[in-house]
Amino acid sequence: MKRIILIGIGLLTFGFSSAQQLETLIEEALKNSPEIQKYELQYSIVSEKINEVHTIPNTELGVGYFVSEPETRTGAQRFKVSAKQMLPWFGSITARENYVSSLADAKYEDIVIAKRKLVVSVSQSFYNLYANKARQKVLAQNIELLEIYETLALTSVEVGKASAVDVLRLQMRQNELEQLKEVLTQQYLAEQTALNKLLNRDKSVEVDVVNELTIPFETTLVNAENLSLHPELIKYDKLYHSVEQSELLNQKESLPMIGFGLDYVNVENRPNMDFSDNGKDIVMPMVSLSIPIFNKKYKSQTRQNELKKQELYAQKQVRLNKLETVLDKAVNDRISARISYKTQTKNLKQANDAEEILIKSYETGTIDFNDVLDIQELQLKFEMNQIESVKTYYVQTTIINYLSN
Repeated sequence: MKRIILIGIGLLTFGFSSAQQLETLIEEALKNSPEIQKYELQYSIVSEKINEVHTIPNTELGVGYFVSEPETRTGAQRFKVSAKQMLPWFGSITARENYVSSLADAKYEDIVIAKRKLVVSVSQSFYNLYANKARQKVLAQNIELLEIYETLALTSVEVGKASAVDVLRLQMRQNELEQLKEVLTQQYLAEQTALNKLLNRDKSVEVDVVNELTIPFETTLVNAENLSLHPELIKYDKLYHSVEQSELLNQKESLPMIGFGLDYVNVENRPNMDFSDNGKDIVMPMVSLSIPIFNKKYKSQTRQNELKKQELYAQKQVRLNKLETVLDKAVNDRISARISYKTQTKNLKQANDAEEILIKSYETGTIDFNDVLDIQELQLKFEMNQIESVKTYYVQTTIINYLSN
């Protein structure tokens, strides 16, 4: 499990405390997730079937009573008891065990895949909460800024340098931001519920997310060669191996079965006769073979197994192509996020410079509140885009970690 956790946060370099915080959430999710427990139980069921295959056909017992007693030299036959046991060909039970073991190995990969996907889901939900919280913080700052502008506008109205319309426009903008902030609050609660349910705990548990994330200066290079070792692809290899074991089992089952048996016939004494074998019971050991001469199912099963192997090979190639596409997209999206972050940082600085110019204009007695709203709207846009870029960077990093570690 520790390796799974490292996969989720191995390339995240936003600070020890936040990494530790996310690691704690991932550990709790892996421990409590009913999804993981489901796959573990499925694996246990398949593994238990190994004990099931250590069986042989039922022993056949028979009892017969002669209604019309046949007479023999030694006496009349009264009843017959028989027992018979068929045994599979040598190595058949071992072949069954190997086949079931191969199925269990393939099923185990479902647990590994589910854990990796859970790490991704928890991490992405964590970053969604961070982005939501950061947006709320930006909106709160912008609302406070608009309140300052409103005060300036009211003062300007008093001295005749601004109109009441300017004040109303600033107030309407504040109302709009208040609405956005309230909507974000509801979205935060919904995302918090989603994360809590991934951890299999009460939806109302408050999640404490990191206050600030920044994109690191350097990014660890992605080793695309590791993709070939991804559990989603390894599972196909193990399924392929299980088909091979199925064919070995099919070959064993196509061989004869050996039977051993014993017949016992009770013989009654012949009256008024005295000889050595009078009334001697009959005991007859038997050996039999069950030969599938006219059964074509084994040849058909061989053909089916060959087709299954071809199908699995094709499925693996399809999945490999899909994973390569997803990995390449995640890498490029992460690069795009870094570029966008740099651009938004530059734009935000310029917007702040423009804001300072407007404030200085007010000190000289002139201010255009239309310009104030335009600049404020640009600042908000750049800050929101900056937050989105950071979130995108880390969300894409979780995808890259899932595929390349």
